[in-house]
Amino acid sequence: MATTKQVMEGEEPVSPIAQLFSLPGLDVFNIVTIGCKTEGDPSTVVEGLKNTLINHPRFSSILVTGHGERKGKPKWIPTKVNVEEHVVVPEIDPNIENPDEFLEDYTSNMALSPMDMSKPLWEFHLLKLKTSHAKSIAVARFHHSLGDGMSLMSLLLACTRKTCDPEALPTFVSPTKSKAKNACWLLVAWLWFILRLMFHTCVEVIKALVHICFAGDTAAYLMGKPGVTLSTNKFIHRIISLDDVKKVKNALNMTVNDVLFGMVQAGLSRYLNQRYDLETTLKTRKTLHGVVFFNLRPNKDIEDLANMMAKGSKCRWGNSIGYVLIPLWLKSEDDILEYVRQAKTTMDRKKLSLEPLFSSGLLKLTMKVFGLTALKNLVKRIFGSTTMIFSNLVGPADEISFFGHQISYIAASTFGIPQALIIGIQSYVDKLIININVDLDVIPDPHHLCDLIIEALGMMSSAAPKKFFHALKV
Repeated sequence: MATTKQVMEGEEPVSPIAQLFSLPGLDVFNIVTIGCKTEGDPSTVVEGLKNTLINHPRFSSILVTGHGERKGKPKWIPTKVNVEEHVVVPEIDPNIENPDEFLEDYTSNMALSPMDMSKPLWEFHLLKLKTSHAKSIAVARFHHSLGDGMSLMSLLLACTRKTCDPEALPTFVSPTKSKAKNACWLLVAWLWFILRLMFHTCVEVIKALVHICFAGDTAAYLMGKPGVTLSTNKFIHRIISLDDVKKVKNALNMTVNDVLFGMVQAGLSRYLNQRYDLETTLKTRKTLHGVVFFNLRPNKDIEDLANMMAKGSKCRWGNSIGYVLIPLWLKSEDDILEYVRQAKTTMDRKKLSLEPLFSSGLLKLTMKVFGLTALKNLVKRIFGSTTMIFSNLVGPADEISFFGHQISYIAASTFGIPQALIIGIQSYVDKLIININVDLDVIPDPHHLCDLIIEALGMMSSAAPKKFFHALKV
């Protein structure tokens, strides 16, 4: 019988998270926009994909979900890939009046279009379109069942090479390591770290469970409506200078992520105040929460992925992510830097907890004990009780090329999660690309929201040196 079929030789089972992201009504995609400094050559891209991406097992397999007409055990079935079927080159009027707006509309429409489940779940759209920041555009769509956002972005970057050295893979900025201390201090620091870890884990996990089960965001201003994934969505992106963010980071002795999340909070606070006149209300309490995803897989060199595609070597793959619930600081503050301080306080607590591991374990336990339907309901409850999703990915430190096309910028986002506001930030060399995906029924003016977020950075940059130099004099 179909329901008792086992995974045959060459086939692979589908992970619980991959099954979740392929359920009807919860099809989730990763959308990556690549701006190039040169005109696109589709034949070069097709040939490059034949030598790299399709050598990955997931990109040369068909997903059998086990529901609908094809009943049975969910599995990946290897297949022969015709790369040309996965590369789309649309006819575009070279005299388009507003190419930037055309790109936004094209990306939004592509995300909404159904994907052919009878083929491997990925595609590239190559646009002969000159925009404000690129001479040609590539828009990639990957089904989330293929892997989490970090894995997919790492795999995509493993297909690129440094512009200055066509044989070298991209390099990334490594985190600074703390200076070594003597053994006594190391022992004390380790014990103190364990105590703080246990305390923050208990507190943050209990707060998250209470919020999901009983509370939820009490303000519905940015809450997505049921069926938000089928609504009219809009993708926009904006490019800013990474140096401006680092200026605030260095002045306040914080991280780039702290500044970025502070920017988002400040911009969102001003947006709500202007649109709904919430200044008085938001002075009294915080009511909105965001979801931030954490990569649970140990950071590995993308050389492993490049070797997997070139030599067929083994490399750990799949959806390995956890999430945390972040209270958004949306009170009206006279001091713009307060949003950054609050972001750091919140993020430091989350980093000192095992909430991401707990959340990942909760999803797996729900699937194992109660089944896929219960897992789907839990995920909808999580996103239904929060307001936004925030992510920040670190990109290459040097300029790179995608099959001979020098890259100007990379913008990544997610579509299909029942959430009305998704903000993803991607770094690339000396740039930061802010990518915003909104439900237009909830946020009809995403460009204004993006303007307010960027204006917040300008205000922080102006305020930070004054605070910094004042502190030096004191």
